[in-house]
Amino acid sequence: MQIIPAIDLRAGRVVRLKQGDYAQETRYEFDACALAADYADAGATWLHLVDLDGAKSGAFENLRVIEKIAAAERLAVQAGGGVRSEDDVQRLLDAGVARVVVGSVAVREPEKVEKWISRYGEDRLCIALDTRNENGVWRLPSAGWTQSEGATLDELAPRYANAGAKHLLCTDISRDGMLSGPNLDLYKHVQRIAPQLSLIASGGVRDLADVQALRTQDVGGVVLGRSLLEGKLTLAEAFSC
Repeated sequence: MQIIPAIDLRAGRVVRLKQGDYAQETRYEFDACALAADYADAGATWLHLVDLDGAKSGAFENLRVIEKIAAAERLAVQAGGGVRSEDDVQRLLDAGVARVVVGSVAVREPEKVEKWISRYGEDRLCIALDTRNENGVWRLPSAGWTQSEGATLDELAPRYANAGAKHLLCTDISRDGMLSGPNLDLYKHVQRIAPQLSLIASGGVRDLADVQALRTQDVGGVVLGRSLLEGKLTLAEAFSC
């Protein structure tokens, strides 16, 4: 299981949102590049970067920071937020990103993203299906979780598995930034409907016990955000699993 620290960017600053709500932002007094270096020093090999401005607007608004972190070549970077076209995918790859995270467009235009999987290969793309349970159905909001879409998790996860995708990032929006624990039942469900995918769990991880629970469930990776920023968990503790 990969331990992947996360940095969410808004106007160049390190922030976290509660349940994806842009009105519920917490700012942290960290320089993003220095924080990435600290994570590398602590033993991380991957970093998850999110351009929150881009996720909402569809434009890369924090690309300079992403480029700088990637250029340091201390961490393999998976980054997303604002990817809408193949040009966007290529732009991030040209910026040094190892794996492009594709979210809103993966929900809205799966045919397009399936072609990207064929063109760039399974290891260069990560499908992000961030989900919210509505009356027992796992819905897939887009555009920084601000817009409702018709597609469901149960439709798209198996579809991408069959299309040759390898990496699936799945976030329970209701738990994101809340330190309320990961939704283990959700991840069991994803593993049932799309067992071919390497599942990266995200949202709600509080402490070492949560990391251990996810490892026991045999997920491919776990993204750690607020718990690291606020000292609830250290990377050394996470790696001890």
